[in-house]
Order: sequence, then structure tokens, then C-alpha cells
Amino acid sequence: MPRRTPRTTLDRLRTPRRFPKFLTAASLCALIAGLLSPLSQAAAAGTSAEAGTAAAGTSASAAANDHCGGQCSDILPPGQNGNATLVEILLNQAFGTQPAHAEDQLAPYANLATGHPTLTEAKINDFFNDASFGVPSDQVASTTKPGGRNDVTIVRDKKTGVPHITGTTRYGTEYGAGYAAAQDRLWLMDVFRHVGRGRLTPFAGGAPSNQGLEQEFWRNAPYTEADLQAQIDSAVAKGGARGQQALADVNAYIDGINAYIDASDSGRYFPGEYVLTGHKDSITNAGTIEHFKVTDLVALASVIGALFGSGGGGEVSNAISLLAAQSKYGVTEGTEVWESFRERNDPEAVLTAHNGESFPYATKPDSPQGAALPDAGSVTQEQLVYDRTGSAATSTATKASTSAAKASLTSAKRGMSNALVVSGKHTASGHPIAVFGPQTGYFAPQLLMLQEIQGPGLSARGASFAGLSMYVELGRGQDYSWSATTSGQDVIDTYAVELCRDDYHYLYHGTCTAMEKVEQTNSWKPTVADGTAAGSYRMQVYRTKYGPVAYRATVDGKKVAYTTLRSSFMHETDSIIGFQMLNDPDYVKSPETFQKAVQHINYTFNWFYADSTHTAYYNSGDNPVRATGVDADFPVRAQAAYEWKNYDPATNTADYTPASEHPNSIDQDYYISWNNKQAKDYAAASWGVGSVHRGNLLEDRVKKLVAAGGVTRSALVKAMADAGLADLRAEDVLPDLLKVINSSTVTDPTAAAAVSKLSAWVTAGARRTETSAGSKTYANADAIRILDAWWSLLVKAEFEPGLGSDLYTAITSNLPVDESPSAAHGPTGSHAGSSFQYGWWSYVDKDIRAVLGESVPGGLPQKYCGGGSLGACREILISTLKEAAGKTASQVYPGDDVCSAGDQWCADSISHRALGGIKHYNISWQNRPTYQQVVEFTSHR
Repeated sequence: MPRRTPRTTLDRLRTPRRFPKFLTAASLCALIAGLLSPLSQAAAAGTSAEAGTAAAGTSASAAANDHCGGQCSDILPPGQNGNATLVEILLNQAFGTQPAHAEDQLAPYANLATGHPTLTEAKINDFFNDASFGVPSDQVASTTKPGGRNDVTIVRDKKTGVPHITGTTRYGTEYGAGYAAAQDRLWLMDVFRHVGRGRLTPFAGGAPSNQGLEQEFWRNAPYTEADLQAQIDSAVAKGGARGQQALADVNAYIDGINAYIDASDSGRYFPGEYVLTGHKDSITNAGTIEHFKVTDLVALASVIGALFGSGGGGEVSNAISLLAAQSKYGVTEGTEVWESFRERNDPEAVLTAHNGESFPYATKPDSPQGAALPDAGSVTQEQLVYDRTGSAATSTATKASTSAAKASLTSAKRGMSNALVVSGKHTASGHPIAVFGPQTGYFAPQLLMLQEIQGPGLSARGASFAGLSMYVELGRGQDYSWSATTSGQDVIDTYAVELCRDDYHYLYHGTCTAMEKVEQTNSWKPTVADGTAAGSYRMQVYRTKYGPVAYRATVDGKKVAYTTLRSSFMHETDSIIGFQMLNDPDYVKSPETFQKAVQHINYTFNWFYADSTHTAYYNSGDNPVRATGVDADFPVRAQAAYEWKNYDPATNTADYTPASEHPNSIDQDYYISWNNKQAKDYAAASWGVGSVHRGNLLEDRVKKLVAAGGVTRSALVKAMADAGLADLRAEDVLPDLLKVINSSTVTDPTAAAAVSKLSAWVTAGARRTETSAGSKTYANADAIRILDAWWSLLVKAEFEPGLGSDLYTAITSNLPVDESPSAAHGPTGSHAGSSFQYGWWSYVDKDIRAVLGESVPGGLPQKYCGGGSLGACREILISTLKEAAGKTASQVYPGDDVCSAGDQWCADSISHRALGGIKHYNISWQNRPTYQQVVEFTSHR
């Protein structure tokens, strides 16, 4: 049978129909049966339309040259199938049934949390999929010739339904990739091409989450259709022959997507969300699903780039907190205090490239030049939305869930990915081992999708973002594997353009120049999915030669507009050449050629490589060469003297630092990455990269494995899983806090009981783990509750008296105090998995060690806890600990639309945010990549 299991709708579609209260199960079944009958008949007709579909058991094409020896595995929850028909959505909402392969990777992924302690080599694929090339003949579920073509075959396996695309021509191969992508993610692809254009509400309705998403992305990438096309033309021209090939690949890929749209439309097995949002009629089949075009992929790429591949920014917020520090302490001391909390080049930060080599970038200049700090209190954010009409009629519960979904998606760039790579010198086999993958959040359907693609110049298996899967973006080739983590180095700068004439003209090289106004009006109709009323609003952005306007302020009394200049702005498609090279077995043959390939990727990522002999690392991104003396952490005056070197506003290009100046390495003893500092003197773009960082959780475990030698795949997976269950605060900060408290006998019974529980938890390993698989109850539950309640109390009591409320508040706006798994206020929102990247753990660590009299490299300029007195600090810790211990579970975990108040396990649990009509169950918290590979190649070409 043809593949016809689409399954999505935005978070608002969690309740796709508001069924009358009198609707019984029987009447619902009758309704579904009525819908199912014509759909089934159409599906049968669709079988002949999809020429070449064969029954399960048909032999797959011979696997390409595979040097993994059965030792490559991967996993991507919840499942490969991200499309669902209307009937499947209704059945899921009413009875919880799942379309085929929509959820079958969720349980293995979830079970590693309790299953990893007894993991062996033989059990790895109990928790991962076999990622070998090809499909054994007895595991073939279906074989399809998409569009009736004879130059490409899509084979899907029985276990996961992953498409294995084999083509005899380049065009046919890419056509098949597009067809398979639409089979698995058509609705999601459609959603995100509209998000990238800032036009989600006209497409999917005016729910608050839709408005928030389109506003968030359009503010940062306000592209016109001409801009989208210009980026294609530029990338193709710059890429030469490979650029021409990339354009041909994209066109073939789009042809495949559109072929599936036509087939699913005529066969009436298109995603049911099109009915629920009013684009199609379930009975008459009236309505259209728009074909994709090349510029849609640029819009998609702009969303992915904004989420995962652009580091830096925040200069205005930095300036505001610096002014607060200077206001309290004076300019000299205030600057020193601010720099100590900023930790942009902390000597205790864990490094990915740890061999001692220095890679200076974006460090603090000795004599800063051109800074444009705002006058106190003058900053206002640029208005984006105008002329709003209509109002949302969604329920409070729906608003809460969609708001959380928005927070989880748009802040995903703040919590990404990890990698553990060990050189063959330290493994049992003598071959390198890697356990790595990107943390892209948890959504239904997932943003990523799996595929294998084999054709002329293409040979890879792995994950790609839906709608951009003409190449595998993270995965394995014939004898090598690669992955990435978000690096986030600073490629975004803020310029203060001085206004002239009025608020919409500015000085450019001494000439009063008009800003370019880009605007669009979005109107939407009511939908059955979310109950929103009809409405509209206008979005408006002003662009300058230094990027879009983000804020208004005064500097030295003169009115300015603060603009945001990003090196990848207007260059969202440039990275396609790098991904093309990664998929080309004739290009990537060594760590050196791998590094050359990823040098073509202009987004900010850490890239890792492993084959049977070598490992490698490279940090990618177009790092602009800044003018001498410019401090990348603060707004700078928009004058020629402070521009990026050889900056051309017409093309948004400049000089970029050469590859040799990017952190890179080959065959280091091991590599770890969890969004930590890349290398010595490579300044952190984000706050919180100091002595305690979640990267330490990997560093400590992998370093021990390497020291012992004989590392195996299962041992490295265990290290990753164990780190992913650890509470960073409890493992790396709590022991010192207990030292202070236990410096004298604890006489208060409440405090003593809390200390006892916390100490027992630290001794047990400081993990947030279930008592047993599926128990939904934590071991050391009381200790976890106490620390969750205590952390924010102790941080505030420790630092606010010394910093003062204004400065304390300003710094917390730069860096949240906490990001525990249950912290709904954290950067990634609640139920998002990724945790402990951003928080005040390093500050507490350095301050408490100083109070204890220890030497603290890169320490804070003064002791804050108790004014530096051990006794006074101890009293602060005990008093806040007592307060925390007295808080009930319901107070610490207040509940939300997913969990009841007081349900500790559920508060931490991972929820797959609905971007479509299918829902999935929550799984136990574990802090690990969404897509993950375990690889150990046994041979090389």
C-alpha cells in the first residue's frame, strides 16, 4: 500500500474538533466511519497512482559500501511518520491510537534512562536503531517508485518506517528525497515555510502561539520574496559548479514534494490538518495544498538558522546591566564587577579543544573604541505590530499550552546538543567511538526526520530538518560519521545609527539616508481547530545598511536606532554547499576533507567527525573581522571606523576570520561538547560559561573513561546517559554548600533533616532518576524537592544584598538564576528536556569556594555570601534551606496544563509539543540529544 500516514496540526489542534457533550463513543465511531469510507476508497485508487508499490518482502537494493560493521546506531523520537489523515487525528484524539511509525522510537529512547546501568554491547540496539545502510530483504515493509519513476526507489523498513532512497540518476534520487519528506512531514514543512515568511496566521489561524511564532522569526529575518530569491542566486553564483548542482538538487527535491502533494490530494490521504484549518474539505475535497517552490526552502532555512545557527547579540541588554553596575560601584569598579559576572573568557571553563592551543576571538579589547552605550532609561524596543483587529477566543488552557509551545520552540537555540568522541588510542577496539547528536527539542512531529539517501554523488544516512532533506545534515557516510552542537559564538553585532531629519532617517557615512520599511498585513479566518475569531494585524520593520532596527534610545543625548547585524543575514542558503560535500563520498575521505567541507557552513556550529582511524573537530560560522578596539559585547557607533573589515552593505558581506583561527583539532584524545566554551581565548558569546557548566558533566565522565582505557560503545553511552540524568547543581555545587553548613554542628531539626537528605542524595550520585522503570516516582524525591525550592532562594539571599536589587535584577535579565528540568521559567520552558545550560551555578560555586578560603581562578571581585564571613554565609544558607524544606510539593511544582500540582516526576517529564494533530505520552526526564548516533567504524576505504 502507498505510504499515507501524515499526522500534524499546530499546538492549537490538540483538540481538533470541539465535540458536543452529547456525542457518544458510538456516534463518534459512526462519524469516523463516515469519513473513513471515502478516504479508504480514495486510498485504494491512490495505490495505482503510486506506480511501483510492492508488498512487504520485496528485496531492497543492495546496500552501498558500508564500513560500519553493524556498529552504527541511531534514534529519533517519537517516530518517523509525521503525517496523519483526518481520520487518524480523530482516532488519536478520541482513543489515543497512533498512526503506524508515529511513536515507535519513543519507548526505546525513553527506556535508556533506567536501562543504561546494565547496558552491554549486545543491548545497544534495544535503545537505538540499527543504522547500517540498506534494508535486509526480510525487513522490507514497502517498496515504492515515486511518481512512477524508474530511476529511484523508496524502501521502508518494518521496524521504523525510515525511507531508504536509492536512485540511479541524481535527479531521481533527489526527487525521491522530496517525495519521502512530504510523505513524512508535509504539514510541518508547510507550517515552517509560512513561519519563515511571518505568515503563519493566514495559513493556520490566529491563535496566540501562531502570532508569537511569526512575529519572533519575522522580526529577525524580515525578508521579501525578492530577498529570498536573491539569496538563492547569490549562493548558486558563489558555489560555482557545486552551486549549480545544489540548485538542480533543490529543484528535483521540490518536484518530488509536489508530486506527493498531487498524489495525496487526488488520493485524499493528505494530512488532516489541512481540513482542520480550512484548506481542504473532507467530503468534497475542495480546496488546495499549495505547491512548494525554491524560495520556500530559503524561508525554512531562515527558521532553522535562527533557532540553531546564529550566536551572539544581546549587546543592548549587556549595556543596560553594565550601566547598572557602574551606577552602583562607579565606572572602574562597576566595570570590573560586570566583567566578573560576564565570564566571557573564564579560566576555569571546560573546553572542547583542550590541548592548550589558543584561538582568540571576540575577547575584550585592551582599549575599547566606538562604544555606544545608551543613556540610562532611554531604551525602548522597536514596535513590530500595528493595526490589530479581532480577538482570540481560545480557552485559558489552550493559551497556556500554546504559550509554552512557543517558549519551547523559540528558545530552543538556548539549549542544544552534545557530543562525546574518543580517539582509537583509548578504545578497546582501537577504533574511535562517538556518541553524539543535536538537541532540537521535542515536538510532534519532530523537526528532524531520518532517511538514507544513495545515488550519484550521494551516500549517507541520518537526520535532516523537514523540508531541507535534499541532503543528510547529521549522520553517517560510507566510512565516517559526523554531528554538530550549537556553538553560538558571536556573529551578531549591534550598531547605533544616529538619526537625522526624523525617526526614519539615519546618518550613513555622513549622509542622511532613509530607512527601508518592510511591512506585511496578516489576516486570518476562524478555524475549527482553535476557535479564534477572524482578525488581522500589520507587522513593520525598518531596515538599514547595518541591519534591521531592534531598539530606539539616546546616546549622549542624541537619538539613535540600535540595529542588529548578523553575518548570516541574507545568506541563509550559503551552507548548502557544505552539506552537499558531507554527503559526497568522493569528497569526504579524511578528517582534513571533513573540516574543509564544514568550513562552507556559515552557521555557528561545533562539528565532530569519526572514522575507523581518526577523529576531528571544527567550529564553523562566518566570524566577522571586527575593527580594532571594537568590543563585541556592546553596541558600537555606526561609523566607517567601527564597521566589520571590508563590510559591504549591498551584499551583507565582510572579511571573516580564516579557518585556521577557528577552534579545530584532529585526533585529540577525546572531545566533549555541551554548548560549553570551544577553546582557550575563544570568548563565550553567552553568559554563564564558567567554572560550573553542564559540559563538566561530560568532561568528568569521559576523562575518567579515557584514563582507564579500553573504552567501548556501551561505556560511552553509559557516560552520556549518566550525565544526562545528573542534577548539575547537586553534583558540582551542593557539596561546597554543605561544607559551609557543616562547618559547625547543625542544631535546627528542620535544617538538619534537610542536610541529611541532601547529603544522602549526593552520595547516591545526585541524579534525578526513577525508583524503578515506569514508577514515575523519584529516588531521593525529598532531596530533589528541597534543592528545587532552595536554589532560587539561596541565590537571591547570597547575592542581592551585595549587588543591590537593581544590579541583581539586571544581571538576572542577562542570565536566569535556574534552569532545572521543572523550571517553567527557564530559557527552554517546561517539559523541554534540555536543562542546566544557563544558571547561576558558576557564580555560587566561585563565591562559596572563596568564602571557604579556597583559591578561585577568575573569581568574583568580592565575597557576596554573608559579606565574606563564613558564619554569616552559613546562617544565610541555613535560613533559606529551612524555608525551602518547608515548601510542599504542590508549592514547588504548581502544575500546568500537562501535570497536576505536586507531581514531581511529571513536572520534570518531557512533553512532545504538538505542532500537529497527533499527541504522544510524556516520558521521564533525561538531558540528551533529540537525535543521537552511536558509531564505531571497523574499516575505511
